[in-house]
Amino acid sequence: MTDLLKGKSSKRRPRGCGCFLAILVLLAGLAAMGWRYADRELAAPVAIEGASNATPVVDPDFVPTPVAGGVSAHPHMAMLSNGSMHADGYQSDTHVAAGPFGAGLEVRSRRAGNGLPRQCATFVYRSDGKPVTLCGGVSGFRIVLLDPQTLNALATYDMPMRPSSFQAAIKRDMDVIMSDSSGGAYLFLDNQDRVIFADARQQIQRIKAVESDGKWQFVADKSWDMRGHVPHDCLNWDNWFPSGECDMMTTVLPDYQGRYWWTTRFGRVGTLDPETGKVAQVRLGGEEIQNALAVDRSAVYVLSDHAQYAFAAGADGKPVQQWRHPYDRGAGRKIGSINQGSGTTPTLLGDDLLTFADNADPRINIIVLRRGALKPGQQRAICKAPVFAAGASATDNSMIGWGRSIILENNAGYTSAFQQQDWNAVTGGVVRVDVRADGSGCDIVWTSPLKAPSVVAKLSAGNGIAYFYSFDLTADGKQNWSVVGLDFRTGKQVLKVPTGQGRGYDNNWASLSISPDGALYAGMMGGLAQVRNKDR
Repeated sequence: MTDLLKGKSSKRRPRGCGCFLAILVLLAGLAAMGWRYADRELAAPVAIEGASNATPVVDPDFVPTPVAGGVSAHPHMAMLSNGSMHADGYQSDTHVAAGPFGAGLEVRSRRAGNGLPRQCATFVYRSDGKPVTLCGGVSGFRIVLLDPQTLNALATYDMPMRPSSFQAAIKRDMDVIMSDSSGGAYLFLDNQDRVIFADARQQIQRIKAVESDGKWQFVADKSWDMRGHVPHDCLNWDNWFPSGECDMMTTVLPDYQGRYWWTTRFGRVGTLDPETGKVAQVRLGGEEIQNALAVDRSAVYVLSDHAQYAFAAGADGKPVQQWRHPYDRGAGRKIGSINQGSGTTPTLLGDDLLTFADNADPRINIIVLRRGALKPGQQRAICKAPVFAAGASATDNSMIGWGRSIILENNAGYTSAFQQQDWNAVTGGVVRVDVRADGSGCDIVWTSPLKAPSVVAKLSAGNGIAYFYSFDLTADGKQNWSVVGLDFRTGKQVLKVPTGQGRGYDNNWASLSISPDGALYAGMMGGLAQVRNKDR
């Protein structure tokens, strides 16, 4: 006892404990260094393993022809069709440039990160034509500025880890990640080449890539701490025992006055004045928002898992509901969607229409609404067109909307690159529906059996090709992936460009995008691929 009171034993314990802790700290440090090395962004591109050597197939009878249509130019976003995952404020998923077609096509891939999975999901384009892509990994999202000619990474910017990544690890359930659209994927590029996004720490950030002495870097322009407005007690690596509410920010988009609109997963809709920092918000009780916003000159359009809304800002900046249109959300979440509700971002058509897909059983419907004030005797809904096969009809990707035409893919049967087991369960299908010129209803123009299980597809208004990402199964069940082009007018396949085989080339809900110089970018589990005409 005397020795214990004198501290002899206590002297020995700290030495042993200290050595043990030192070893743990050393191991943790080495692990962190190893992780950083494995996940670092290499400057020069490394091809994704499994690249295809197959020759592109081009329809010699197809004549590229521009498609008439358009959207309202947004004064606070990048040039038309270059500013967001879905191209523009109308969320049209249409690019004005002519995409790749014809002889001399080449495919190049770039592995995002180094050795760990990192998927590039969003592409926007600066005024100098350089792509800015957001690539998601387990450690968090990363923004990368690319040289379009070499695919070199000129600059990178790392965002904080999303709570869902940590939760997926400790629960060993990748569905936690796949059902989370927060953390920055719905970023936008403004008219000053600044990237604006809401990160996983409830910060709205504005950054910009700048060059000095031939070297590029992202620099912080401004940020706004939203933790006072959005509950943030989330289970994470540094918060093991949360006791409060956790709500993640999903999207940020400017209105035509320059005000930033934002939403959260659990139904908060708010505004931020970037000049004064003033924040105002409302909440949709019991409703979930997992998709991006759409905006025109008069309103901001929010689609929850229960209803389509139109909002405008009041004199104090607070969102004011202009109208609400409920829809059929079905009996439950379908395979091929991330929640029980619409999987589409609202898409604006022309001056006065809006479209989205519901989650009805046994077939989903393309819904078209009038988005402005109704005249006497008018109804909000113009049409409700059932699409795809009964019991095999679901989508979690926004439609293409251009002029009076809507193109939608079927995602039924696809889960994710992590979870998919039965590839024959992916039923596929693409449909084009047009709104009648007199507004009396909608008609199906064509259907295609193409299997595009998860891609944010794009239309090139410059050549009339709708680009998708598809696969063929080999005899031993492996997936050969390809960029596939359908003729906007007929639905006929006019282009097939093989990209690669295996999970690294799985699109896994990422987007396609067409740059101002006509190159097509495809987000994939392993990073990204670029399809371009070599002579451009």
